[in-house]
Amino acid sequence: MAGFWLGKRVVVTGGGGFLGQWVLRALDRHGCPPPFVPRSREYDLRKEAEVVRMLEAARPNIAIHLAAVVGGIGANRDNPGRFFYDNLMMGAQLIEQARLHGVEKFVGVGTVCSYPKFAPVPFREEDLWAGYPEETNAPYGIAKKMLLVQSQAYRQQYGFNSIFLLPVNLYGPGDSFDPARSHVIPALIKKCVDAVESGASEIVVWGTGRATREFLFVEDAAEAIVLAAEGYDGPDPVNVGAGQEISIRDLVGLVAKHTGFRGRIGWDASKPDGQPRRMLDTSRAAALFGFVAGTPLDEGLHRTVEWYRRTGGRPSEAMSSR
Repeated sequence: MAGFWLGKRVVVTGGGGFLGQWVLRALDRHGCPPPFVPRSREYDLRKEAEVVRMLEAARPNIAIHLAAVVGGIGANRDNPGRFFYDNLMMGAQLIEQARLHGVEKFVGVGTVCSYPKFAPVPFREEDLWAGYPEETNAPYGIAKKMLLVQSQAYRQQYGFNSIFLLPVNLYGPGDSFDPARSHVIPALIKKCVDAVESGASEIVVWGTGRATREFLFVEDAAEAIVLAAEGYDGPDPVNVGAGQEISIRDLVGLVAKHTGFRGRIGWDASKPDGQPRRMLDTSRAAALFGFVAGTPLDEGLHRTVEWYRRTGGRPSEAMSSR
């Protein structure tokens, strides 16, 4: 949409994070002026006064809310209260104050973790309320889902243009490789690379390997968010994914191939698998704002492994990953 961003003031919360860096890059590619990016050390977005101060500094026409407190299965299991409170408060305060400050459009980014544990596969947006989320992800997933409720309620009562996207598991250059908070792909890459470098003959992976997941390359996710900001103004949530499913066992095999690990793979079945299956129906995103993922998993893994080997997993290097 040529000219959409001309003269727009944009704020991107979480713009310094994994997804945020790629969204900033996509915005620049689409012709957006440099957005205002509030940093957590400067603004505590859980607090109303800080949100007000941030919005008065940024004076945005459009707000893209990416900031989140999130981690893998272990981090979710260890921090359910924090993940619920921080994510709910940040989002609720931002939506309310954005409305009061005359923000023209709010782009909320939720999570696949909001879906019921046993939702029919592929997950369709209309099944979002058909059951309780998988237990280890539930506090985070429900907190994010409440922002969808707020968005729809504000649209109904105040005419506030707030849209809500549901991205699947993301991966790519700039991801967190910290074992205490990383998701499955960076955790596996680090485990395999460390094993290759140390000469270890075995790695051990959580769970049974039977669970399935869908993964979306972060650059594709960023493009989807910008396309939605430009072209979608509806009340309904929209899935953002690649529309393909892979078992954790097969994923480990792919990561081993790309990292050169040829040792034994053991499985710790005492650790949780998480949700049994995950794959999104992505037809709504294609129909409503023309998004179709363009990076195959094999290519994305190759780029991510090469970036990790080159940078040691330093997030500041993400923008120069090509």
